[in-house]
Amino acid sequence: MGERAMATGVTGSESWLERFFHLRELGTNVRTEILAGVTTFIVMAYIIFVNPQILHTPDVPDKLPISAVTTATALVAGIMTIAMGLATNRAFAMAPGMGLNAVVAFQLMGAMGLTAAEAMGVIVAEGIVITILVLLGIRRYVMEAIPLELKQAISVGIGLFILLIGLVNGGIVVADPATLVRLGDLRGVPVFVTGVGLIITLFLLARGIRGALLWGILLTTVVAIVVRAVTGTEAFPPGVAQLPSQWIAVPDFSRIGDFSFGFFTKLGVLTAILVVFSIMLADFFDTMGTLIGVGRRAGYLNERGEFPQAQRALLVDSLGAVMGGACSASSATTYIESAAGISVGGRSGLVSVVTGILFLLSMPFWPVVGIVPAQATAPALIIVGWMMMGVLSEAEAEAEAKESRVRIGGIDFANLEIGLPVTATMLMMPFAYSITDGIGAGFITYTLIKVFRGKYHEVHPVLYVVSLAFIIYFLRHALGLVV
Repeated sequence: MGERAMATGVTGSESWLERFFHLRELGTNVRTEILAGVTTFIVMAYIIFVNPQILHTPDVPDKLPISAVTTATALVAGIMTIAMGLATNRAFAMAPGMGLNAVVAFQLMGAMGLTAAEAMGVIVAEGIVITILVLLGIRRYVMEAIPLELKQAISVGIGLFILLIGLVNGGIVVADPATLVRLGDLRGVPVFVTGVGLIITLFLLARGIRGALLWGILLTTVVAIVVRAVTGTEAFPPGVAQLPSQWIAVPDFSRIGDFSFGFFTKLGVLTAILVVFSIMLADFFDTMGTLIGVGRRAGYLNERGEFPQAQRALLVDSLGAVMGGACSASSATTYIESAAGISVGGRSGLVSVVTGILFLLSMPFWPVVGIVPAQATAPALIIVGWMMMGVLSEAEAEAEAKESRVRIGGIDFANLEIGLPVTATMLMMPFAYSITDGIGAGFITYTLIKVFRGKYHEVHPVLYVVSLAFIIYFLRHALGLVV
């Protein structure tokens, strides 16, 4: 160790880390970065519990096992977060994304009848498409083709989709043949657990507790275990809401590499392409919004509000979709929760490396995930669904600063050209249980209204092509054809 290192009290390993991650240049140090990495992990760790619950939920023959999805979730989050840190030297963390996992479970596997391998093949395909777009440098062209309001509507629609799933999983909302949905039986034990869990989670959020969603899931699971032990209820499946027979076990890698492109044959070429395209849009816009939002908070943006060297982050993120599908964990994406580590001073890729290592270390604890009831993760789904609707309030603040017109949530719903397509997008996703149908309804409505008003020149050529494809897609449903 040199005299300088001894004088400053910096060890050899710390000195190496500082040089590799440019810590002094970024105004941080090893201790701060490690603390930030642990903070980000605590805030994001809820996905280890929620992702397996969602992908295991659909009542299909090829249901993904909790053990395999939990292992894959931690593996993908760990590897991709470390890769993001090393490739970009920025404090971004990745994990299987909320929203797209629901699409895989309830749209692809549930409504469309794809096997788990075929559903994951869709994710791999959309990841490959995004990767190609990033490598060719034409992502900006795709971004410009879609109006801002429709981009916001996609995020909000997915949020409503997740929120509805949370209400259903928690037993708060149930199906009804007369009214489609209605309030569930609030006297049941499962609904009681959901209610208590929602109160706990809201309290933790209101008090600003870091990792509120994770602690909410864990504490609600404890409540479920106590309720089951005291009442002897059989409302929960065997092994759920009961102490596990073992707390750690060898990770289950059985579903790694289990994906198939057979969905092209099962769905038909046109439908398959549109499904991949729709999921790609949701993944693409979510990533861009996260990079800009977190980047602004961390000071990564330049004076023009742009994220320098975004190409590296976008490339790693797109490869995360490929890896997530290939590992049967759903698409991995950059998390807005990365801001948690940044809020305590984290700035470099060392934050991501620490977070990723903690995800990898969590793989053997998959037996604990198996005891968590759906009612314990339902509050987290409800809260995440609400969070995804935040793009409206952000847009509203910007709109108020630039315009004198009154807007509702940043979107002029009174404007036929904008309000109706946005409404169609947002509502069709949860009501049709399909992100594809929501995007299709919004694109078609937007294009038709513009044409009917003689403003056809305002519609991007890409939207004309995609809208026509969606029209054929919906006609295929109406005629019962496979295209």
